[in-house]
Parts: sequence; structure tokens; C-alpha cells
Amino acid sequence: MRDLPLVRGARVTKSFTIGDQRVLAIRDATFTIEFGARIALVGPSGSGKSTLVHLIAGLDQPSGGSIIWPALGTEVTLRPGPIGLAFQGPSLLPPLTVLENAALPMILAGHTDAESNAAARELLDIFDVSALADRLPEELSGGQSQRVGLARAFAGGPELILADEPTGQLDHDGAARVLDAMLTLADLRRTAVVVATHDPEVAARLDTGWSMRDGTLTVGSIAWSS
Repeated sequence: MRDLPLVRGARVTKSFTIGDQRVLAIRDATFTIEFGARIALVGPSGSGKSTLVHLIAGLDQPSGGSIIWPALGTEVTLRPGPIGLAFQGPSLLPPLTVLENAALPMILAGHTDAESNAAARELLDIFDVSALADRLPEELSGGQSQRVGLARAFAGGPELILADEPTGQLDHDGAARVLDAMLTLADLRRTAVVVATHDPEVAARLDTGWSMRDGTLTVGSIAWSS
């Protein structure tokens, strides 16, 4: 299956109706994500990055054009499993502990509690939040929640990680350490990564650059140029 792309989008558009106005969030976007890709999706707030991430993940439907997942299956098979998601905002389930949140994708995929918890503890350690395993989400800082979210995204061994501003609530040193952990883990597991970011230092760490402005996607080969 590795001769097929993970995701392919053709002339994708997405519009929303707000009041009596139609807002075009994504305009005619065409793209391909291959196995092992390292993509920085850059652009200012409101440019359409998060909307595009949601479309790629199958969380939302395009208004026009098409998105397919040739090597991953159909929308109903994408999660948990082939695609792992790390969201920009709060996404941990409040009643579950950090460990339970991180283990959830594996539990949903049918793994035993013991297998799921062991894998989750390893990932929490990689992202330096293993000491928080028994805490509830309400007891975490924003940066800690983002680290746990990344650990959960990698649970279950996805082929593609979609991370929306994964270092947005971390300081410079913390962001560098988290990105190191994420890319090292992706290399070990041969996982493709798409990181939506407005941080040039984060973008510079990835091989390929996509930029968004006013809903228009430009696909390039350099993550960032100052």
C-alpha cells in the first residue's frame, strides 16, 4: 500500500453560512500527502489551516471537490487507527485521567487495558508528562494538555499525525523539546506528519511547506523562508 498516497485532495472547497453571509473558508485546494511526509502548514490565524486539517482528518465534509485516502481506507476507518489528531484547543475528556485519555485510541481499537495503558505510559514519558498520569485534565496547564494530546495522537500507531498548533501554549524551549519528541517518534514509526503552525521556527523543522492565506492553499517544497 505504500505506493499509494495517504491522502489526496482535488479542488477542495469549504464554505460556511454565518447569518445571511456565505464564507468561503477553503478555495479550490489540491494536495497530496505521501507516506513519511513532513509538512508544515503555515499561515495567519483565520487563514483556513484548522478547517483544512479537519477536512483531511475526515471530521468535516468538503462543500466541493473531493478528498480520498487511497492507502488508509474510507472516512469511517480513519479514527482510531490510521490518522492521529492533536487539536489546537482543549480536547481531553474531562472525566478521564491523563493516562486514560492517552490510552483511549487503543481501547477503542480493541486492545486490552493492559496493552493500552502500557503503550500510553510509554508515550506520556516520551512527551515528558508521565508524572501527570493520574491527574484529570482540569488539573493541567495548557502546555501540559497539549503534550498529553500529542501522546494520545500517537497511540495506536497511526500512519498520519495531524497536529494543529501543537506548541502554541509552550515557551520556546518547551516547544523545541516537544517538536524533537514528535519528529523523533515519527521517524521511528515512519509516520507522516502535518503540522499547522504560525511559528517560523516550528515550520523550519519540517521538509515541505504549504501556506494558506484567505483560504487559498499554496503547496511548495520549503517549509519557511524569512
